[in-house]
Amino acid sequence: MSGPVRWSHVFADRPAAHFGRACDFWTAVTGTALSQPRGDEGEFVTLLPEGADACVKAQAVTAGDGGAHLDLAVEDVPAFVAAALESGARTAAGHDGWAVLRSPAGQLFCVVPWQGESVRPPVVDGARVDQICMDVPPSAYAAEVAFWSALLPDWSSRPGSRPEFHVVEQPPGLPVRILLQRLGTERAAGAHLDLACGPDVDAVRARHEELGAVVVAGRPHWTVMRDPAGGLYCLTGRDARTGGLPEPVAPAPGPSSGR
Repeated sequence: MSGPVRWSHVFADRPAAHFGRACDFWTAVTGTALSQPRGDEGEFVTLLPEGADACVKAQAVTAGDGGAHLDLAVEDVPAFVAAALESGARTAAGHDGWAVLRSPAGQLFCVVPWQGESVRPPVVDGARVDQICMDVPPSAYAAEVAFWSALLPDWSSRPGSRPEFHVVEQPPGLPVRILLQRLGTERAAGAHLDLACGPDVDAVRARHEELGAVVVAGRPHWTVMRDPAGGLYCLTGRDARTGGLPEPVAPAPGPSSGR
């Protein structure tokens, strides 16, 4: 047994040339302060909430357009890595005390030591970063669902609200869940951050636009945005406190039939 995941972080991976703009934007929308840079090139920072434990970080990348990735914090890193490899992951890079892996679809994620985190950051200005959406090509989707369901047996794995979605929801107290989205065409896997913004998505969108984000596309239940560093993310109508879907609105009563 590898032991449970004790905490989870999401990384906003952004091009190094625009990293300062990314950090300014994401600290503003999450109500956090920026840590001191770390890493060989100063490429890693943590977004530090007041009175809670961090669950959002950022990384400057020198190749590609960036995206997002997940860190799983555990007590026994070697055991968890071994379980992930047995479930179908591949090693991307090994480090002293932590590891970078690839899922069967090719999505990067990290296994890191748990540092005692336990207090989830609050909702800020009507929104909370609480989900990483992994965009999976159709040919790899079934294997990807099976992989995350097997790797995280104490998480809730279930079909999502639409046929192309599958949710792997964290146990109570953990800050980030996984949404697997089956793409309509074959292309490389990727990932982006999602924020729960219900009940007032429009107010959150307007604030993000004031901070330099732009709307890319509107959907019935989410809005695709681009941050000032060029990174895509989504604002969803899920409840910002619970992460759940909004309750359906009951139809107004019609005229009396006289019966």
